[in-house]
Amino acid sequence: MFDPVIAPSGTLLGLLQRGRGDGTLHALAAPRDEALAALNTCVLSDPRHDWQVENRSLYYARLYLDLHGGLAEIERHLFAADDIVDTEEQRTGLAISVLGHLAAYGRDDALALLRRYAGTGTNWAWALDELALRDDDAGLRSLAGPVLARFPRTPAGDAELAAAVRDAFEPRPWRLWEEDPREAVGARVRAAREHGSFDRWQRQLRPSGPRPGWSVQAVFDWAEEGLERGNDLHLPAARCLTAVAGPGDRPLIVEAARSGPDAARCAALHYLAESRDPAVLDLIEAAAQSPSRTVAESAVQAFERMCGDEAVERARRWVQRPDALGASAAGVLACRGEARDARLVLGALRETVRADGPDAPPLWSLVDGAGRLGIGCAAPVLRHIYRETASSHLRGRAARALAATDPSFVTGFAVECLWDCEETTREVAALHAELVDPRVPERLRHLAMDPAEEAEVQTAVRSRFEPDAPTV
Repeated sequence: MFDPVIAPSGTLLGLLQRGRGDGTLHALAAPRDEALAALNTCVLSDPRHDWQVENRSLYYARLYLDLHGGLAEIERHLFAADDIVDTEEQRTGLAISVLGHLAAYGRDDALALLRRYAGTGTNWAWALDELALRDDDAGLRSLAGPVLARFPRTPAGDAELAAAVRDAFEPRPWRLWEEDPREAVGARVRAAREHGSFDRWQRQLRPSGPRPGWSVQAVFDWAEEGLERGNDLHLPAARCLTAVAGPGDRPLIVEAARSGPDAARCAALHYLAESRDPAVLDLIEAAAQSPSRTVAESAVQAFERMCGDEAVERARRWVQRPDALGASAAGVLACRGEARDARLVLGALRETVRADGPDAPPLWSLVDGAGRLGIGCAAPVLRHIYRETASSHLRGRAARALAATDPSFVTGFAVECLWDCEETTREVAALHAELVDPRVPERLRHLAMDPAEEAEVQTAVRSRFEPDAPTV
């Protein structure tokens, strides 16, 4: 899949793509046809850079309800010819999740679409998981025939069915189908479940990892074999070293970290970092300049996992470096530095935004650090990140940092955050939004009554209406 094209943050489409609370507020104030067109664009062309962790489905479902939007565009998208050609989950996953939330809100048309797609669509397993949470027993039982028909009565088909039953995220439909008296349904699903359990048991009997009694060199060899097969095993190898290495093995491990093969060098660096070996920081500095990308990246990762004072002190020396180790050092200071490091963190924050834009990966820790260290003069750049980033998770981190650094947050961004797509951002808003704004108490009450809202958000809302609760 190609990276999504995100519209400018000042447009209705750009706001909705980002999942910002202002997207909902602007959509409700815009002409209905224009708002629905932008909403459909978002749902049919997933705008998330990381679709597996960023939330949008509940946000878009709520807007469909507020706009009384129909589902014809979603229906055309799900049952288009592309569904046969493009089998990636990302093409239809967001639309299916939106339908799931709409079904939970009582939209029968959404429930009917989910049932139909589970019976005929390519991404049927996702639709079935949504139905497992929303549909009644009768509706789920009616899907047994269409779903099982996907798996031919052949050894290969039976194996695929066993894998589907074993890997199902929501087991409720399969358990219902096990009870079906028909031989082609109940007996077949029971056999598939037993087959999947047997496969799991066999894998447990044939582990391919380290064995008791391995030596340090055997662990290095195992990591190297994994790298040759395309598997990065240096982190589990480092954990294995913790179990097998003794005091007499340190010279071998240090030498591997200095000049060993790539996988052994990575494993050794992580092991030495975890054990806070006095030589590891110099070894990391040397490895970070390795022509091997695997070794250089592993060295940076090993440094980031260190939590001792010596790592923080070294980060103060490295933070000015113009490479990945310098960026990592800034992140270490942001996460574990002291008040005296605020100037360095602020400088790194500004430089990262200036050089790499508002979506740069190092910003996650730098934004957190600005809030943790209470860097008040970071508020302007934090507001810029909040407005412009396409990542709803980074925006949420910016909101938390602004709550700690920007006095205007409670009457500004905190209000729109009550409509944000991320529940953690709504929680921050529920704790901080100024009640003087008439929209805030009304929205808080709505969130408190919404059965789809997360428990943490509703707890934050209730804390604002307790007798002794503060007004901000």
